[in-house]
Amino acid sequence: MATKKKAAGGTLKVKRIGSPIRREHGQRETLIGLGLKRANQVVELENTPSIQGMIRKVNHLVQVVE
Repeated sequence: MATKKKAAGGTLKVKRIGSPIRREHGQRETLIGLGLKRANQVVELENTPSIQGMIRKVNHLVQVVE
């Protein structure tokens, strides 16, 4: 059971690859919430269900870097 927790935890590197121009306001706010303000910016985030949901919402604008 401890291995499942460890696999779900950890960190993710997320890179912004798309522009929020002409996108819904919620998608722009989600990018800012993830800390992605500039093009090609990479941030390291904790791997939590809420962060995964945010990434899923803007999956066409971001890329998870391994």
